[in-house]
Amino acid sequence: MVGTGPESAPPPSMLEKGGTHGGKTAVVVAVLVVIASIAILSLLLAILYYYYIRRRVGRRSDDEESKESKDATLLPAVVGGRTEAQVFTYKQLQMATNEFSPVNVIGHGGFGSVFRGALPDGKLAAIKQLDRGGKQGDHEFRVEVDMLSRLHSPYLLELIGYCADQDHRLLVYEYMHNGNLQEHLYSDGTCGNPPMLDWGTRMRIALDAARGLEYLHEFVDPPIIHRDFKSSNILLDQNFSAKVSDFGLAKIGSDKVGGHVSTRVLGTHGYVAPEYAMTGHLTTKSDVYSYGVVLLELLTGRVPVDMKRPPGEGVLVSWALPRLTDREKLKNMVDPVLHGQYTMKELIQVAAIAAMCVQSEADYRPLITDVVQSLVPLVKHRMCSKVTSTPNFHHHIVTLKSSSIDSGSSG
Repeated sequence: MVGTGPESAPPPSMLEKGGTHGGKTAVVVAVLVVIASIAILSLLLAILYYYYIRRRVGRRSDDEESKESKDATLLPAVVGGRTEAQVFTYKQLQMATNEFSPVNVIGHGGFGSVFRGALPDGKLAAIKQLDRGGKQGDHEFRVEVDMLSRLHSPYLLELIGYCADQDHRLLVYEYMHNGNLQEHLYSDGTCGNPPMLDWGTRMRIALDAARGLEYLHEFVDPPIIHRDFKSSNILLDQNFSAKVSDFGLAKIGSDKVGGHVSTRVLGTHGYVAPEYAMTGHLTTKSDVYSYGVVLLELLTGRVPVDMKRPPGEGVLVSWALPRLTDREKLKNMVDPVLHGQYTMKELIQVAAIAAMCVQSEADYRPLITDVVQSLVPLVKHRMCSKVTSTPNFHHHIVTLKSSSIDSGSSG
């Protein structure tokens, strides 16, 4: 028979041990519950913060697009007033380009392809077909139609008309028989390729391009900043006269002396001014920097960025700047195809202009008007050799893309 007296109770030491063990387990469980709760709360806060940031960025992007769109409809007053562009149907332009045949492609821009086409009246035209479905492409379309309907200069590409059938967006420009400057600078000059340019022709092109920017900066109030000035956006007619093209990224500048506008950083790598790339602050001096890069291309025959070159030579501006003020190094950096075509005085003058334009500090750069005044004597007092035009040359397909370099910049 089992006893029920005091002798059957467990020893006090066992009770204390069991109680202590149970207490520790409860504490551990409580700590784990607290840690898990904190972790879950932190995760929820992180998710909420993530969506908050996304919403803010989305709102800021919408504000930027709204601001950019406002620029397209509130353009400044310019000399000559507005000229209505011709409206084309999609079918007309389809026929003009032979169903947008690949053989008629003469270039690729940041937002679409460019085709050679014959309009119903027989006139040759360059027809840009913008990529469908892209907001930036649609914005470029509206900016170009409105802006080029108001801007009139012999140094800017003429807009003939446009097409806005359903979701099709096409721009029709005057046809430039000798393509763009970039094609010629990097051509080997062989049969079927663009002819190489001599010194005199390069200087005339430099002056024409500067006059195009001068019109935008000085003859429009408030000024217009091109924002994507580069060699592939300088087009050449049958006489190698140059015109500035592609205004899809153009921005209305500040109407204050020395003022700036803040916007997203857009442009092409190698041409963008350093202060604009870092801060998003855009001024007419940003265009002057880009012009300086093009002038270096004309002088050296090198592309703005080529990381296949030896160390220290990959970025044109960084490589060229210290050489522009050294007489011996200057002679050695000139494009070899220009040998014997210029005087040392001319070379030094052009090098000095380029060096000022690509200064890292915007305040040290000249106004584009000063550049024009410096180039005029160089062109005027020289008997320029005429380059033979080759209208049947095959256009190189240019794919330098205008893009957002720093999407984090404020607008």
